[in-house]
Amino acid sequence: MINGIYAGVDIGSVFCKAVIVKQEQILAYHIMPSGANYKLVADETLKEALNKAGLSANDIAYIVATGYGASSLPFANEVVTDITCQGMGIVHLFPSVRTVIDVGGQFSRVLNVDEAGKTKRFIVSDKCAAGSGRFLQVIAKVLQIDFDDIGQLSLKSKKRVDFNTGCAVFAETEAVARIAEGDSKEDILAGVHRALAASIANLVERIKLEPECAVVGGGAKDIGLVKSLEETLGLSLLIPTEPQIIAAFGAASIAGKKQRTN
Repeated sequence: MINGIYAGVDIGSVFCKAVIVKQEQILAYHIMPSGANYKLVADETLKEALNKAGLSANDIAYIVATGYGASSLPFANEVVTDITCQGMGIVHLFPSVRTVIDVGGQFSRVLNVDEAGKTKRFIVSDKCAAGSGRFLQVIAKVLQIDFDDIGQLSLKSKKRVDFNTGCAVFAETEAVARIAEGDSKEDILAGVHRALAASIANLVERIKLEPECAVVGGGAKDIGLVKSLEETLGLSLLIPTEPQIIAAFGAASIAGKKQRTN
């Protein structure tokens, strides 16, 4: 065991993330689809992160698991809620952040955190896909474009399409109708981004915005969505270099604190 090596594993409903840290600095991380077998995927994700760091499982002093499938991971020393890990992770990267917007594959949520990264309050979108990154995946499939391309493509919009519904199912039908009417893909995507941004802004308004504000989760990789959020909220947003690993990083940071106090 190498002194001071800790790991955090965030097993979400869509992606699994593993982060290896030493002295609260990220040595390596890995992300892969969660699939159906959480334990198998978590094992593989952690193994890949360790390989990138040039380490083995025996080198890890403490592991904290978090996320939707955390209870499925027998190798973890402890399970901590992803809300707690998210707050801890973002404040380690951006000490000035007090509001966190997390745009995930199944839902979006907004957190207020204090200077120590402790979550003071949070709010989660309802189960409708229109409040999450799933909304973008649905529309990308309708438009027959790669999900990773939607951000840049939406920035080319000349006349944004305004969607009349906040429901992902009806929005899908509306997008098909818009295509038939001759609206461009970029204008439709810009409209989808604005609709999702409005939904997230409603969450922010309900919980109260405290500057500075950061966006994490897979949705933070969508430059079109980030731009729409900035326009809707009227402020600049902080984006981590890899926004999907923040909860896993927070879990690893918590692992370090736990092991040092034991």
